[in-house]
Amino acid sequence: MIFLQLFYTFFKIGLFGFGGGYAMLSMIQGEVVTRHEWLTPQEFTDIVAISQMTPGPIGINSATYVGYDAIVNAGYGMGWGVFGSVLATFAVVLPSFILMLTISRFFLKYQKHPVVESVFSGLRPAVVGLLASAALVLMNVENFGSPVDDTRSFLISCVIFVVAFIGTKRYKVNPILMIVLCGVAGVFLY
Repeated sequence: MIFLQLFYTFFKIGLFGFGGGYAMLSMIQGEVVTRHEWLTPQEFTDIVAISQMTPGPIGINSATYVGYDAIVNAGYGMGWGVFGSVLATFAVVLPSFILMLTISRFFLKYQKHPVVESVFSGLRPAVVGLLASAALVLMNVENFGSPVDDTRSFLISCVIFVVAFIGTKRYKVNPILMIVLCGVAGVFLY
């Protein structure tokens, strides 16, 4: 039963997750943390951080981790956990693969058609909204700390966030360098 739930959940995320991995984050959180409770909010925050630092798309990396964790936490062995990883990863990629095969045949022929242009014009703001939702999902107590319980950690987190935002947006600091600098700052400031 959990294998079918895992496949269906990630197939659905892959099918409706327009805009890439960051746009999928709120959907993934809603399904794996809130609906199925396969992960805690802290575990979800951790996999987002790990998925950003490892090669590959964040949605696929998240699916791989959740697939393993959900199966192992359900009482199956590590071998079944690996199968769960493969299943969730396959499920999240399958809709895109099918859609790309189907659409690629027609897109080049009809890309300048007014209806197609209108569809893409409607999708662009939706993708921006999904990305904003993903950013808001990550602005939680697990990432920033609590302003009431631990004011110092909360303020340090806010300063690191602002410095990273300004550094990458205004001064065009390489994101990899920014990740390393923020990690070093975290080691010394916390």
